Amino acid sequence: MLITIFAPGKVHLLEIAGLRDAFFEANCKMAAGDRYRVQLVTEEGVVAESASGVKYLPDAGIKDAAQPCDTLIVTGPYGVPARPSEQVMRWLREQARNSQRYGSTCTGAFLLAHAGLLASRRATTHWEYADRLAADFPDIRVEPDRIFVRDGPVFCSAGVTAATDLAFALIEEDHGRALALWVARRLVVFLKRPGGQSQFSAALTAQTAATGPIERIRLHILEHPRGDLGLDALARVVGVSPRHLSRLFRAELGMSPAAYVELMRIDIARRLLEDSAAPIKAIAFAAGFGSTTTLRRAFLRRIGVAPLSYRLRFQTAGSGKAVDDESAADLSG
Repeated sequence: MLITIFAPGKVHLLEIAGLRDAFFEANCKMAAGDRYRVQLVTEEGVVAESASGVKYLPDAGIKDAAQPCDTLIVTGPYGVPARPSEQVMRWLREQARNSQRYGSTCTGAFLLAHAGLLASRRATTHWEYADRLAADFPDIRVEPDRIFVRDGPVFCSAGVTAATDLAFALIEEDHGRALALWVARRLVVFLKRPGGQSQFSAALTAQTAATGPIERIRLHILEHPRGDLGLDALARVVGVSPRHLSRLFRAELGMSPAAYVELMRIDIARRLLEDSAAPIKAIAFAAGFGSTTTLRRAFLRRIGVAPLSYRLRFQTAGSGKAVDDESAADLSG
């Protein structure tokens, strides 16, 4: 099976390496006749510079890569890519038309969209650019929280490391779950990571975007997660009216103060789940949720995975075995 990876210039090498290494590992377990043949193609076929400055050498340019491929994977450059040249768009359409399946990683979705190859399809891209993709191409049904989307012969994965998730999905489709799982274990990566992009983006965005009054509120929440964090109480912390505070959150973060509080509490709970052996009930109390039911509902709604499942996948080595009763761990400090 021939897999063609198209790279438009300043890409993250991690995307290309993740794809190629996954297919390489799969080849190590397969008979010669079943193995993947992978070629890296750029527009010109000459040495190119990646986003980090490391140079890479493609296998061919689009003029030399005329052979139809079985699978076309379009990677994205750093940031939102410009409209590709007419030659590239013609080549992408021809390759897609003659392939069994095609798709993108990260912002490569924009290149497929410019070529008209995602029209009326479900798609995803890096969480930071999902709104832009939806706005620029309203005929695409963008699913911003998904790590991997499949719509018929078309697939899309989210940012950078999600290219490896994509490779696992394709290997599983071609050769079964056992091989995909073996490759994942070889690379020490989850075969199917839990949740969506929110687990990586939501709370982080809220923290890094906050300045001024919102930064003070963030620190207040971290210091008093079990306190009164209602709108009136938060407004008193920074000395503004509740109405002004609501407008401030909407303008700077695009969310309500209540949603921000929930994200911060989830982030506190995530750290405790990863780094401590405390029971779920104690963690719910320490993060300000009050009950395990409330914690579970927040996790399922925001992250897409239950707290216990999150712990099983992300708990760090050395944090110990989770205890079974609240009295065994004191997180009230």
